[in-house]
Amino acid sequence: HASDSVRLLLPFMQSYARSGGFSITGKIKTALIENAIYYGTYLLIFGSLLIYVAVHPALHLSWYELQTIGITAANTWGLFLLVLLLGYGLVEIPRSYWNASRHGHLLIKTYFKASKLMTEKADAEENLEDVMEEVRKVSESIKYNHPLRKYIDTILRKCPLDYQENMGRNMDDYEDFDDKQNTYPSEKSLVKLHKQVIYAVQRHNRTQVQWQILLQQAIHLEDVAKNETSSTHQFVHSFPSSEPAGWFSRYVYTPTVEWYWECLLKRWFYRLLSVVLTLFSVAVVWSECTFFSTRPVLSLFAVFIQLAERDYNYLYIEMACFVTIFFLCTCVYSTVFRIRVFNYYYLASHHQTDAYSLQFSGMLFCRLTPPLCLNFLGLIHMDSAISHQKKEPTAYTSIMGSMHVLSFIANGFYIYYPMLIVILCIATYFSLGTRCLNLLGFQQFMGDSEMTSDLIDEGKELIRREKRKRQRIEDSENRRREWKERYGNPREDFAARNRSSHEMKETNYSDSVTSNNRQAKYSRSGSRAERDCIELLQDAEPLDFNADSLTDDALDTESTRHAGGRYLSMSSSRNRIFDDV
Repeated sequence: HASDSVRLLLPFMQSYARSGGFSITGKIKTALIENAIYYGTYLLIFGSLLIYVAVHPALHLSWYELQTIGITAANTWGLFLLVLLLGYGLVEIPRSYWNASRHGHLLIKTYFKASKLMTEKADAEENLEDVMEEVRKVSESIKYNHPLRKYIDTILRKCPLDYQENMGRNMDDYEDFDDKQNTYPSEKSLVKLHKQVIYAVQRHNRTQVQWQILLQQAIHLEDVAKNETSSTHQFVHSFPSSEPAGWFSRYVYTPTVEWYWECLLKRWFYRLLSVVLTLFSVAVVWSECTFFSTRPVLSLFAVFIQLAERDYNYLYIEMACFVTIFFLCTCVYSTVFRIRVFNYYYLASHHQTDAYSLQFSGMLFCRLTPPLCLNFLGLIHMDSAISHQKKEPTAYTSIMGSMHVLSFIANGFYIYYPMLIVILCIATYFSLGTRCLNLLGFQQFMGDSEMTSDLIDEGKELIRREKRKRQRIEDSENRRREWKERYGNPREDFAARNRSSHEMKETNYSDSVTSNNRQAKYSRSGSRAERDCIELLQDAEPLDFNADSLTDDALDTESTRHAGGRYLSMSSSRNRIFDDV
């Protein structure tokens, strides 16, 4: 069932997810067209084999045997991938934990990643701007009553919010369109543009999130390097978290415990774990090269299982099988997570992987799981096709069938091909793949390379710049917090003082106007200038001391600057009054 879903459903779902169609029918049509060659190749090969079997007089295969041949073909392709991925993971996983115990090595590698990620981030931003410019042009050309306008609205909903606001602000949607004067894009071109927008936005968001995560990692590693020489044995962060500490951080994971873990115990834990994983890797490599030998039994995993089988120790068999399969799955599947084919297939952390890459990894997992089980049965001599012993068939062979139908694969490829894992492990240990990528122009981390040192220096400067920016923001927040603690909320205080000031001045104005009116009513000796003054006071609005000049930046400064802002607001308000006059 897994093989059927891999061959039929998942490739179709990949094309469906990548399609830029505006409806379900359009996406299905695009997926069918893109998979026509893929499915056609499968049908051509399968049809050719059926014709060959039907014409050949010596071959009389039943439906069960044909099914076994199909399963064997899928497992053969899966075993080919399995050995490639397993040879990389058996070396790289123990080495990654050993390098994780070296803080200096990990820090310069993080600088290298920061330099490369900044380049990708800038490229993603430039690509997004280009695509948004194309969307803006199309949006301005297609007005609100055009039949294609609904597709433009769908594209705009996929754009970032700031671009949506700018496009909506600079567009007159109530202008009619004229088919005679303007040339409008086709629906096919809008589907292509929709696909480009989805890809550009997803890539931009991914690089933004990855940059923040990498920045946190670099800051933490720099903090570890600084705290290693601390005499107080208490871990101090460059940027403490603003969130209140929980009970775990307050009572268990205290700064002292954190210092001993990060600066002392963690590296030894990783080294011990690396040594244990190395021993497992050596056992797997030895067993892969010797599992075909049944007399004597040279495979270590087969020896362990047979010893437990003599004593009928079922619990030990379960634990041995679980640990072995878990280690094999870790080596294989972790390599799948490390694979990156440009930006076409890329598994990113923190929910930043697109649907196509997720389904592609699902296809790999479905193709790798059956041959992984087959390889494990060979390691412990539980597959009768390899061990040549009459034993009760396992659940795997009872479902997937025996490989005796194709003896040249069962006795040849399945036995001798896993020996290539030794060559792959040697190539991984000496980083031959990384060196080849460097020669082709794809910069990879190489500690002794001149290009690597340049990128490390560039990444170090980028991290230093981001830290200065974050420090300025934190200093500004601290000043604002101190101001609030000392003087309360500045906005509320200014508003209260302004309201009281307004009320006092309105009372003074009303009293003055009333007294002047009485003088004008009962005395006709007043001059023309006094009457004009009375009219000005009646028409003038109260002064607004809570003007827009009191911005957030002004609130962060000293009280003398606040007073200056108030006097400036008073003078500007008076100028506005007299300008109106």
